[in-house]
Amino acid sequence: MKSFDLPGTDLHASNLILGMMRIESLSDQQIRDLVGQSRDAGITMFDHAAIYGSDFHGCEERFGQAMQWSSSERDKVVIQSKCGIRSGFYDSSKQHIIESVNDSLAALRTEHLDILLLHRPDTLVEPEEVAAAFDELHAAGKVHHFGVSNHTPLQIDVLKQH
Repeated sequence: MKSFDLPGTDLHASNLILGMMRIESLSDQQIRDLVGQSRDAGITMFDHAAIYGSDFHGCEERFGQAMQWSSSERDKVVIQSKCGIRSGFYDSSKQHIIESVNDSLAALRTEHLDILLLHRPDTLVEPEEVAAAFDELHAAGKVHHFGVSNHTPLQIDVLKQH
């Protein structure tokens, strides 16, 4: 498996990422087997999102229950999650981002996310609020790196200004 340094970060990860969107109905052992086989194949990055599962953070909760990694095991993987999708609308407010991260950390049973992405563009985005949330989460050690998913270059440029 190829791996690379993620640009703009201190992270080194596999060039394939295992998406965890459909693990909610799996048993703990099935999740451990899936993750173990993926790790054996060289996959070191696992992708989550608050919206994955029948309830918010449902798949993250299943992952956290099944894996229960020690600190040394946790340090060998990259955990990415996404926030910003709510029931029927997008929300990139500071309050929602921080609450979503706190809920993700509790569900995943980890001290930090390696990467947090805004899942979808929010047409009502207040870039200053996103920046304030990212600053607060980074300062608290809860999220090490930030990014976006499904955004256009122009939407990224607007966020980068703050």
